[in-house]
Amino acid sequence: MRKYPLHYLNDAEFENLATLICRKILGEAVIPFAKGSDGGRDGRFHGKANFFPSTVEPWDGKIVIQAKHTTKENTSCSDRDFQKILTTEVVPAIERLKGENKVDYYMLFTNRKLTGKQDEKIENLIDENTGVINIVLADEKIQQWLQAYPDIVKEAKLQSLLTPLQFDEQDLKNLIIEFHKTIPDTSVIGKTEEDLIYVKIERKNEINNLSQDYFDEIIKKNYTYFDFIRNFLKDPINQSLKEIYDDTADELNAKIVINRSAYNAFEHLLEELYDYVISNNSELAGKKRLIRLFLHYMYCNCDIGKKNA
Repeated sequence: MRKYPLHYLNDAEFENLATLICRKILGEAVIPFAKGSDGGRDGRFHGKANFFPSTVEPWDGKIVIQAKHTTKENTSCSDRDFQKILTTEVVPAIERLKGENKVDYYMLFTNRKLTGKQDEKIENLIDENTGVINIVLADEKIQQWLQAYPDIVKEAKLQSLLTPLQFDEQDLKNLIIEFHKTIPDTSVIGKTEEDLIYVKIERKNEINNLSQDYFDEIIKKNYTYFDFIRNFLKDPINQSLKEIYDDTADELNAKIVINRSAYNAFEHLLEELYDYVISNNSELAGKKRLIRLFLHYMYCNCDIGKKNA
């Protein structure tokens, strides 16, 4: 099943997606609210739903729609920050709306993952504190709807999330294969080396909106092998590979400049490039970590990404 990376959306885009889904499953009478203080709801529907939660027993009444989006990848409804949102934002908002007779049913959309156990806990939390019938519609269910309703995908322009920064990844693949032959032990790639010196790298990260966490936990672990790449490319015997590297970096940087606005953070872009190369080159099995190594080298060597603000 094709999975849309909804963490690449911003809050407003995710709220719009929730509205589009609700118009399909509830009805055209769904009313979205403008950006600002939402009073615990991003939209509402009054009346009998088209076919939610089922065609046999659709909801009929005042339905409140709320969206809680995150730009973090692989998050869960069991995460502490989401649990805090539930207790400090969601439950108090539902209590207030119920006191004002503005809610009979509550729909909470989130792009986080949801297990059956956590679903039951959240339902009980809201029900016990407010008495309102509720449901959490997490990433798994949203993805199902996106498969079922391609018109929503088109209207929300979600196809752009799946469009990789396409480039001739065969050049990078061949470069990695040749590089792999020259280094003594790739098993240590990804191990952290302390006391590394980064020249102006913090400024580059700031300019490109690359998070400190990604740099510290992912890029820094590859830093010890940058000298191997540098020496490999400087070796006259590898001149043809150096030209391939330059071509690849130049092509990639041009694609990045054109498509940069589609990504909230630079690490999302780097990881999509990694996924794109992996998905198209099964020959790199056992060498996949070298893809990130080269991408991170290109970034730290200022071959890709902005150098100046």
